Amino acid sequence: MFSNIIPEVRSEDSVVRYYCTAGNGMEPFLVDEVKRKLSAQDVYQIPGKVLFSSSAAIYRVCDLKAAERLFLLLKQDSPVRISTHTSPAKTASVLQSRLLGDRCQWISAVTTWSRLQGELAASRNAVTASTTQRNREKGRECEKQSDEGEKCLQESRKRRHEFTSEESDEKRRRGREESARLSLDLEKADDVSEPMKVCADYSKIKLEQNVESCSKNRDDLGKDAPLGSVENGTYVSFRVNCKCSGKLHRCVSAQEVSRVMGMGLSRLLGWKADLKNPKLEINVYLNDDYCLLGIPLTRLPLANRSYLKTSGLRSTVAWAMASLAHIEPGSCVVDPMCGVGTILIEAAKEHKSACFLGVDIDDGQLQKADENVAFAELQSRVHLLKASSTALPLPSASVDAVVCDLPFGRKFSTRINMAENLPVILSEMERVLRVGGTLVVLLSPQLSCLLKKLLSQTNRGPKCNEEAEPQTGIKSCLFSSSEQHSLQITSSSSHEASTFSSLRHQATLRVSLG
Repeated sequence: MFSNIIPEVRSEDSVVRYYCTAGNGMEPFLVDEVKRKLSAQDVYQIPGKVLFSSSAAIYRVCDLKAAERLFLLLKQDSPVRISTHTSPAKTASVLQSRLLGDRCQWISAVTTWSRLQGELAASRNAVTASTTQRNREKGRECEKQSDEGEKCLQESRKRRHEFTSEESDEKRRRGREESARLSLDLEKADDVSEPMKVCADYSKIKLEQNVESCSKNRDDLGKDAPLGSVENGTYVSFRVNCKCSGKLHRCVSAQEVSRVMGMGLSRLLGWKADLKNPKLEINVYLNDDYCLLGIPLTRLPLANRSYLKTSGLRSTVAWAMASLAHIEPGSCVVDPMCGVGTILIEAAKEHKSACFLGVDIDDGQLQKADENVAFAELQSRVHLLKASSTALPLPSASVDAVVCDLPFGRKFSTRINMAENLPVILSEMERVLRVGGTLVVLLSPQLSCLLKKLLSQTNRGPKCNEEAEPQTGIKSCLFSSSEQHSLQITSSSSHEASTFSSLRHQATLRVSLG
């Protein structure tokens, strides 16, 4: 959509070095995404962050789904070595020599940052112009409908007037024969028709006012929203945010690093520190393994989805779950406990040629899901249905993938005893899955262990030990949270009733929901 404004790929001289922050366990998903979507080079993964180089347009980089925040990389270096016995003056000298570097490097980095901000502003203008054009078209349609309504009303009045004229001629002919009796009747008819005429005139005025109002709304929708401009001059105000961890944290505080960096940048570049409303923000990460400096490229995290009205499961985790489902064009994907629909919407945004069905038993959750789907403009591909996850109203072997965040009471309370109902719910998921389909579920660590136990009991069954028994090919991908919960799990005798004979465990991945 922005190809006329920003080139899809820049020249090799315009390759930019970025890094993104990612939730715990999300780094592999982000590595795969930057390679696949941006053709990124020199991809390097460290805990909580992924570094990469790319010449792709900045709006494409900002469209990464597995990332939390996006930064322009200023410096990646070995860790700063400071002991607890180092004097404050020596500490300040080491920090400045290691973190500040050469003045020209800072000028070059800020110039790149300024250029990227200009490209982002251009992409936002393109989106705004496209939205304005759609609103204008809607306004024209509204005006056209109003004009057609007015024309129809005028034609109706014209036909009524012609009919009334003919009727009046006939009455006049009769009037010559019975003038005395009909004159009284006509007088009464005039008394009744006068209010009708006033009402008709009033209705016409109201219609004209509605047409005027519709035209005014159309003009208001056509106005471009003012966008802030990006300055390309020297940035004189800045703020330093620092995070220290590991053993280094015991030797120097984040506040001390920020103070030393602030004083050094003021002397080196003539910038002015501004903690409330800076034009430029510099992030510093120091630990026992690396030293990292960067400038944020967006004010809001990339994980904040503009197309979600009500948030539920973290959008990055929802996207990762959808990516594990191996959704192909034409696939049918079901979420049997969809909640507000976050997983379905993330999957539908990524896979344009698949259809999605969300099922939930709670009316309130379905209402929020419906609002989210409408807000994301996905009504044609995401459908919702009220039903229980233990009795899905779907034929057996009818869906290609099941993706589900099983409620385990961490973020939202639940009345369901998931440990007791897990076998029944999974049996129903297994029933609707086609042969070769994929099951992706998000579980607490306790529920993940319970499911593994259930699957291992199935695998020790007589059928699973027979080598001649054909495999169904259904893959179960367990997606477990790394957070520790206090949820109490109790076993139930209903476990023995479910065999999961066609499910084959593929992988267990751990992520943080925080």
